[in-house]
Amino acid sequence: MSKNKLIQNKYFLPLATLLTGIILGALLFGGSDHKTTSATGKTQAYEHAPHQIWTCSMHPQIREDGPGQCPICGMDLIPIEQNTSAGQPDPNAVSLSDEAIKLAQIQTYKVKKALPLQSVNLSGTVEPDERRSEKLTARFSGRIEKLYINFTGQKVFRGQKIAEIYSPELITAQRELQDAAKYKDSQPALYQAARHKLELWDLTPAQIDTLEKMSGVASRFPILSPVSGFVQKRSVAEGNYVKQGQALFDITPLNRVWVMLDAYESDLHRIKRGNRVDFTVDALPGKTFSGKVDYVDPFVNPQTRVAKVRVEFRNDDLQLKPGMFVNAFVKIHAGNKESLLIPKTAVLWTGKRSVVYVKNGNDFVYREIILGPEAGDYYVVISGLQEGEEIVRNGVFKVDASAQLLGKPSMMKPGGGKAGGVQGMQMHKK
Repeated sequence: MSKNKLIQNKYFLPLATLLTGIILGALLFGGSDHKTTSATGKTQAYEHAPHQIWTCSMHPQIREDGPGQCPICGMDLIPIEQNTSAGQPDPNAVSLSDEAIKLAQIQTYKVKKALPLQSVNLSGTVEPDERRSEKLTARFSGRIEKLYINFTGQKVFRGQKIAEIYSPELITAQRELQDAAKYKDSQPALYQAARHKLELWDLTPAQIDTLEKMSGVASRFPILSPVSGFVQKRSVAEGNYVKQGQALFDITPLNRVWVMLDAYESDLHRIKRGNRVDFTVDALPGKTFSGKVDYVDPFVNPQTRVAKVRVEFRNDDLQLKPGMFVNAFVKIHAGNKESLLIPKTAVLWTGKRSVVYVKNGNDFVYREIILGPEAGDYYVVISGLQEGEEIVRNGVFKVDASAQLLGKPSMMKPGGGKAGGVQGMQMHKK
């Protein structure tokens, strides 16, 4: 073998071995971008973080690659939360961050069972309690010498002197009493008859004792009010001659009044004695009064087709005055069985469909339900929800708008899908 060949073999074999090793290393360890070797020689693998998208809490159609400000409203963008929990996320759910829920003022309600209450709206007026009104009449004939009540509406108290009257009949009866008093021990029946005659004329025992002990006879006799209240009507003036039984005054107490409501015949079967009534009057805005149905008129007015419903109300502070207009709401139990109830504000109406959004963590899922009758501010749920589930009660339109923008099932598109236009656009930083 020549000298040149020996030199080639000496350098060729190591060089070929080195090139072969480099090629094999490239083939076997070509994924070195995903692995690294530690100081101990062990290989460690680590993954790249997923791409983070930023959006606006009020304009979820905005999509950015990084933080910044919304090009529509100028608010700071927030990251879209990634679902890292075990298990598959609901593809139809709308996920909102805590900041977005707070800014959208979303409130929720836990579905529960209760007795459904219905409300019947009625109107009416405040009226005096006619059972307590007093019509003061003349018990004997005479002439009104003095009036202490000068106008309608004046307040009087029980036992107050309201007039003085001159009566020949009362003078004669007074003399009979004084004569009978002289023989009350020997003829007690005659004495008692004379006193009883004055009692029938509404003189009090104190007044009769005063007449009995007088040395002469009184020409004027006081007329006292039998009740405390207000003068509703004055039928006499000073100097008038009155006959026995003639009306003098109408006096009405107002510490208890009636609220008389008009109920249409179609509502009468639902209104029962004892039903709670909440009512307001225009003269006292912002204030609500409460009472109970005390009486339902058994007769329907043939002209107006309404019957009267009465509420008795204690009016010690005299805030309610006869003649005031009243707007009332009668609370009625729709049945004796508890039912699932949800607020009216939680329901979206779309023709034949009733839609709610069920909350699960920060996810909101579209769901169609079947509703029963109204129950005041609530609806009875026939099917579609379970007791204890949490639904959106305020802000449901905002949740539904987000679902539409994201192409999820929504009120207008129960099958999902974006509407196109600005709802599907994405904006990226350059």
